[in-house]
Amino acid sequence: MNQKYEIILYWSEDDQVFVAEVPELPGCVAHGDSQASALASVNEAITLWIATAQELGRAVPTPKGRRLAYA
Repeated sequence: MNQKYEIILYWSEDDQVFVAEVPELPGCVAHGDSQASALASVNEAITLWIATAQELGRAVPTPKGRRLAYA
């Protein structure tokens, strides 16, 4: 399943790793030593998140396809 979810990528000074979060999928977070490894890990996490939700009969959010608003 090739879904297009927004990914927020940032450096965590506390953990000394890059963190990638998917706000539309609660709890879907990954990290890596580089931006590329964090993105690869979070893409894997998205696939696992969706598969688990489907196995449990839970709804999978449709990607919004736009930036999320932050105040």
